[in-house]
Amino acid sequence: MAIPESSTPLATGHPSTRDARDVAGQLGTDPESGLSEAEAERRLAEYGPNELRAATRKPLWKRALAQFADPLIILLLVAAGVSVAAWLLEGEDPVPIDAIVIGAIIVLNSIIGLAQEARADRAVAALASLTRAQSTVLRDGRIRSASSADLVPGDILLLAEGDRVGADARVLTSHSLHTMESSLTGESAPVEKDAAILPALLPLGDRANMVFAGTAVTRGNARAIITATGMSTETGAIADLLAETKAEATPLQREVSRLGRTLSIIVISIAIVVMITITLVQGITSPADLVTVLLLGVSLAVAAVPEGLPALLSIVLALGVQRMAKRNAIVKSLSSVESLGSASVICTDKTGTLTTNRMRIERVVTASGETDVSSTAFRDLDAEGGATGAALREAEVTLRVGALANDARLVDEGGEIQVEGDPTETAFLLAAHRLDSERPSPRRFGRIGEVPFSSERKMMSTAHREAGGPVFVFSKGAPDVLLARCTDQRIGDEIVPLDDDGRRRALEAVETLSAQAYRTLGVAYRIAPEEVEATEGAAFDESHEQDLVYVGTVGIIDPPRPEAARAIEEAHRAGIRVIMITGDHPATAARIARDLGLASEADPVVSGAELESADDARLRDIVAATPVFARVAPEHKLRIVDALQERGQIVAMTGDGVNDAPALKSADIGIAMGIAGTEVTKEAARMVLTDDNFATIVAAVREGRVIFDNIRKFLRYLLSSNAGEVLTVFFGVVFAGVLGFTQASPEAVVLPLLATQILWTNLVTDSAPALAMGVDPEVDDVMARPPRGAGDRAIDGAMWAIIATTGLTMSIATLLTMDIFLPGGIVPGGVDTFETARTAGFTTLVLAALLTAFNARSARASVVRGLLRNRVLWGSFALAVVLQIAVVYVPFLQVAFGTTALEPIHWAVSIGLASLVIWVEEVRKAIVRARASRLDPDGIAAR
Repeated sequence: MAIPESSTPLATGHPSTRDARDVAGQLGTDPESGLSEAEAERRLAEYGPNELRAATRKPLWKRALAQFADPLIILLLVAAGVSVAAWLLEGEDPVPIDAIVIGAIIVLNSIIGLAQEARADRAVAALASLTRAQSTVLRDGRIRSASSADLVPGDILLLAEGDRVGADARVLTSHSLHTMESSLTGESAPVEKDAAILPALLPLGDRANMVFAGTAVTRGNARAIITATGMSTETGAIADLLAETKAEATPLQREVSRLGRTLSIIVISIAIVVMITITLVQGITSPADLVTVLLLGVSLAVAAVPEGLPALLSIVLALGVQRMAKRNAIVKSLSSVESLGSASVICTDKTGTLTTNRMRIERVVTASGETDVSSTAFRDLDAEGGATGAALREAEVTLRVGALANDARLVDEGGEIQVEGDPTETAFLLAAHRLDSERPSPRRFGRIGEVPFSSERKMMSTAHREAGGPVFVFSKGAPDVLLARCTDQRIGDEIVPLDDDGRRRALEAVETLSAQAYRTLGVAYRIAPEEVEATEGAAFDESHEQDLVYVGTVGIIDPPRPEAARAIEEAHRAGIRVIMITGDHPATAARIARDLGLASEADPVVSGAELESADDARLRDIVAATPVFARVAPEHKLRIVDALQERGQIVAMTGDGVNDAPALKSADIGIAMGIAGTEVTKEAARMVLTDDNFATIVAAVREGRVIFDNIRKFLRYLLSSNAGEVLTVFFGVVFAGVLGFTQASPEAVVLPLLATQILWTNLVTDSAPALAMGVDPEVDDVMARPPRGAGDRAIDGAMWAIIATTGLTMSIATLLTMDIFLPGGIVPGGVDTFETARTAGFTTLVLAALLTAFNARSARASVVRGLLRNRVLWGSFALAVVLQIAVVYVPFLQVAFGTTALEPIHWAVSIGLASLVIWVEEVRKAIVRARASRLDPDGIAAR
């Protein structure tokens, strides 16, 4: 495919058929230094971001009109039209008040819906920006990381194993580069790439000197020059052919949609029953009566169905995901939040996740004893024989020699010490630095020669000239290798021959440290022979690594993260198993697991070799009882995940390498390391840890549970208040005579609430308070209960019981308020008009719905727990109360909503009866807590 000239500086010829240097020249790029930052910014402005074209966003007017496409809104519009027609026929009122009010409420609802959709879109867009891929480029002669969206034609792209290719590029140099191009070509095997010129423009799958956007590097490394970005890439060409893609709904969103449809059917049926009941009980005598009944039925259906649930759900999920991102856990899709709250097993790597990924020397064993050097205050562990001073001096020499036979370096960045180099070597530097901070050394050595480490030699040596003194050889390596080259050992400040007993004790120390899961290294030194001193190290080679003085053996370990043990304890409290899967030695894995409280002495450690020989049935039994897997290859991770899932577990799995990608993809929650992880791993994962910390996983699980709890809260709140409205109208119509409504009302059709009052209640209670529920801080201890089952519903039987009880309480409180102020009925003695009584009942219903929001914050805890923590809820409550007061007292609103001014006694009764929803729920919650305490006095089930 030819590259469009408008999207790349290339003028003629496909880059695959031309010399790579010619391509670089035409693109105005120096292959050795890349583009300058200024030129890259200019090209980014010229060619645009390296992104596929987003789906065309609907204009505001179309999105606004879409708000009126809801069937229930259409019903309201029809009802408003009928109201206008009746007004035109009868003309009793100067204006069609009902139609105007309904129209205003429709517009307000549409504005709120439009705002909610916009907020959800912004939240999801912000989430997408957090997961943008990164690429390594060469600019201004420096290697730097850049967002793949900022790549431009002419950029020099540096590729390594695990990278996701950010743009189409021509290979400049290649070292065993292989890429996976199945997403473009369907080729299942990795394709080898090189810089050779192609004789002609070949099909996509045969362009061996090109790499393509979106493909993955499976092996090797390379430099390539970008020739196309964005829609000009091969991936862009395919994307151009695709129709607009609709985002897939999450399982929870699908459940809520099903709930909405079910409620619509139920409530419309109830509305029809109510209208038929009114017709049969009270009769229809005029077109106005028919319009009144029709408006009531439609308003009841609209108010009872929470049509804003999908948008509200998206907002709550997206805001929760953004909170996770602030805590170093980037969740890539909203659906993953649901899985997080259900996680029952966390399979985690050891290095860098449970440990600090910074090797530390903790023990030094010398001829005079063992010394703890894990902190600045070195202390002797051998209290026998008065060896304290000698052992400490020997430990100091051991650390100094190890720090000199070293290729790592310390860097002081603004007063903070940073290390660069191999983790084992930096461990020596950090230990010596701690030593020097307490005991400054006057000696300084200049390095003049080196024999580097190799896996065959298992040791390294350096030659140094002491200021004003001789040349020294400093060596470190495997203790057994080093001991074979030693003829003497250091005891205190003296050099003595190394006899067989000394060798035996040194090797025993190695075994002891190894049994404690330490990695061991020996340290030795000598004064260099004369030829090295004379030639300033030019003649320094392996032949001079003889006749060394053995100083000591160090025990090195990658220590556990301080917060990891607390996180594992928290996971166990939440009913979540934690399984360590590592490629390290079993002894090391067992030691770290015991230190973290992940396993006990009696727990088995299963090796990769055992997994290899186990069939699927045996593996299912193994994963059920094993907390630690060691010497595990990446392919074993996939089998472990599958075995756990076959046992019904919801599995979270961490990974960082290319070969971890299949396991992450298969896991319910694949978790990639943001620091150590490759782009391929991040692509396969559902969550990325920006700090590679196990504690962040547990914190994300907690946040996931809080988000799901909050979703249940606003569902409980919305459905309870809507049930209250429906039941108020239904019982008010059925028992109108018993409650004294028919005797007190001058209206032909007696209704406990007007259609406009129902719609108003829905407007002030279903928007801001519901959103406040969605961002509620944690009330219940979400980590004190086991994981949610995969088949558990968002609304279970217990919640439906709460919804029904609360709705019934709201309706009783509303109707009882009206009865109290009317003459006759169940509670005789009232003297108010029906309009006043209905206004009081209307106010009771609104207040009861708002108070239900505070109840809904927990299904078990008292309403007073954390009562003042949700400022958004208090703000929405205050706003709704102010609006209700306005409806009651502002003259034009009185006309619109059929209200009249209330006296203090009316407010007192309304507030008192509305609070019934609090007291009834408090009694129920107390019974639930008492029953739970009686059945489980120690709280074992919760833990």
